[in-house]
Amino acid sequence: MTSSTASIPAWNSAGVLPPIRPNMPGSSPDRSPYVVDLAVLFDRFATSPERMAILDGLLRFRADLHAAGITSGFQWLDGSFLEQVEALEGRAPRDMDVVTFLALPQGLDQHSLVQRHGRLFDQKHVKATYAMDAYFAVLGQPTDQWQVKNIAYWYSLWSHRRDGLWKGFVQVDLGPAQDSDARAVLNLAGGVHHD
Repeated sequence: MTSSTASIPAWNSAGVLPPIRPNMPGSSPDRSPYVVDLAVLFDRFATSPERMAILDGLLRFRADLHAAGITSGFQWLDGSFLEQVEALEGRAPRDMDVVTFLALPQGLDQHSLVQRHGRLFDQKHVKATYAMDAYFAVLGQPTDQWQVKNIAYWYSLWSHRRDGLWKGFVQVDLGPAQDSDARAVLNLAGGVHHD
């Protein structure tokens, strides 16, 4: 198993990840998104059959991204999956929200990538197949006003619940190196098995 230099803080009294690591000053850079190894995420959240099924969906989604040549970048993970939704709303999480910040595969532009692997970018298909609300942002583009606004949009949206409560979220590396460790954690938790 890989080890992470960071951990995911415990849910706070509001049932969400704190936006800044507990006991750190408000100006601390130790804040959301919490950058962790994929296995750390799985170890923390593989706590029910519903959560394990969603984590399995994340691994299958990542495997299909990798098969399409999308192996460099990172993912921001959020939604009610990262909240204590069972206590907050009396239900299990239904999906996970993910923004994949990706480097385009060698020799492909955005148009050709979508042409070749369109189902990975079809939100209805991705939701039904992997239980992911998936969005994408391409890395390596000029940092212009639109790029800054797009990143700020996702950070602002995911830093708050709909009711305005500040909360945290998680970042994992997009590369495939950590997926087998995450699958092992899921299997140990009794999750969905795919060989």
